[in-house]
Amino acid sequence: MEETISLKEIFGVIKKRLLMILAFVLGAALIAAAVSYFVLTPTYESSSQFIVNQGQQDPEVQYNVNDIRANVEIINTYNVIIKSPAILDKVVEELNLPYSSSALGEKLQVSNAENSQVVSVTATDESPEMAVDIANTTVSTFQENLAEFMNVDNVKVLSEAELSENPSPVAPNPMLNIAIAFVLGGMVGVGLAFLLEYLDNTVTTEDDLEKKHGLPVLGVIAHIDTDDLHGDQFSFQVKSKQRGGFDGAQKKSS
Repeated sequence: MEETISLKEIFGVIKKRLLMILAFVLGAALIAAAVSYFVLTPTYESSSQFIVNQGQQDPEVQYNVNDIRANVEIINTYNVIIKSPAILDKVVEELNLPYSSSALGEKLQVSNAENSQVVSVTATDESPEMAVDIANTTVSTFQENLAEFMNVDNVKVLSEAELSENPSPVAPNPMLNIAIAFVLGGMVGVGLAFLLEYLDNTVTTEDDLEKKHGLPVLGVIAHIDTDDLHGDQFSFQVKSKQRGGFDGAQKKSS
């Protein structure tokens, strides 16, 4: 027989383990905040843009669709050349960077919008000044050495990377990390609550007896403590016990 669970039982389990679930949620959020603010090193981004066009173009001749399409297609090749060791080795040497060209390539992102001749070179670094230098130096080095690889000169710098007055880091994002930790903590807490409920095989209610033995409950014997009695009933029973004890003691002594 397949066991089913109702919404009432689900909410009952959550209510029963609510403190544990809240502890997981708050704990995960606090850990994420501590890691985001005190452990992870902030990183900064800076971008430089260049445009790809025809190098030797007659001023009297206008661009046509085929020329623009050819420029867009060659951008894919340029994206590979920019991140190649032939370019990045010179950037590392010029900036005297303490890492290799392959490590520098991981800090660079080259992209362009669909059917766009504008290419963006974005550099990421722990120092905002270094991010600006890397982006600008990479674009300028690529522009200076492009003729050696492609025998063309159709790259013009559109905008250089600039350092803002108050640069803000792009990573980590504390609020996003806390929100993710909040959700994950709640999921782990709820999952653990249902796991503990599933492993709990103690019999505490009449329903537990019916589920465990498959027999209906005919009656329940209630347990009443003296604390559950109120007013004159409690006083009467206490006095009766005292009188019964006194009479019994007299009879025994006689």
